[in-house]
Amino acid sequence: MKEIKTSGRITILNDYLEKKGLKSTQQRYDIADAFFKTTAHVSLDELLRRVRRRNPDIGYATVYRTMRLLTESGLALARQFGDGQTRYENVPEDGHHDHIICLRCSKIYEFHNRKIEELQEDVAKKMGFEVIRHKLELYGYCRDCA
Repeated sequence: MKEIKTSGRITILNDYLEKKGLKSTQQRYDIADAFFKTTAHVSLDELLRRVRRRNPDIGYATVYRTMRLLTESGLALARQFGDGQTRYENVPEDGHHDHIICLRCSKIYEFHNRKIEELQEDVAKKMGFEVIRHKLELYGYCRDCA
């Protein structure tokens, strides 16, 4: 499992909070640090459980508000994978990736395929469309569930 560097991201968060006139609190730091150290797509409930191991006084609303700040600051991505639950992931340091989601066990696999990216770029170019962002999600059954 690769280690995610958190110090630069904490600096970005602190700069964002200062720009917005918000305080940099220990609770926000604990939540951000726990989030930055995960490589999974975490729900608020999952993140809350992780954070409470460090600081049992942190509540759901604080986790929610902090994740909203991380998303607004460009440090987190909020994802919906069709099950009604929002999951968050760190903005990938190595660039864009796409997802394959199992409908039975809810496993989420990440992948990157340059050919798919080039095809999408070609289609947009042919249609005179400037792509700002995109996501590709494939739904089906994983090897274990098929």
